[in-house]
Amino acid sequence: QLQASGGGLVQPGGSTTLSCDASRVTSDYYAIGWFRQAPGKKREGVAIIRKGDGHTYLLGSVKGRFTISKDNAKNTVYLQMDSLKPEDTAVYYCAADRSGLGNWITGADFDSWGQGTLVTVSS
Repeated sequence: QLQASGGGLVQPGGSTTLSCDASRVTSDYYAIGWFRQAPGKKREGVAIIRKGDGHTYLLGSVKGRFTISKDNAKNTVYLQMDSLKPEDTAVYYCAADRSGLGNWITGADFDSWGQGTLVTVSS
């Protein structure tokens, strides 16, 4: 139901933007955002935004570099990624929490997921 796009190969220090089209989510959602999983590592919440009041969560290591935003008219969520580092290399997933029970740190109980998109930061 979620369609993610963007990503690819980016040089260290570069930027890219991920987009997540949530227009096909069949019911309203409480929060939406991005998770990532690097090889051999656990999935982690990167940037989440709560629909009602726009409250956001950012993973500590991306604060000051990543920005999450939402276009309500297009029902699309964006992740602007700047000053990328090799350690940002991962598959990034868009996910929505329709129950309000989702764990913003791990993604547990986020019940709608898009396909992953690979972001590789390398020279």
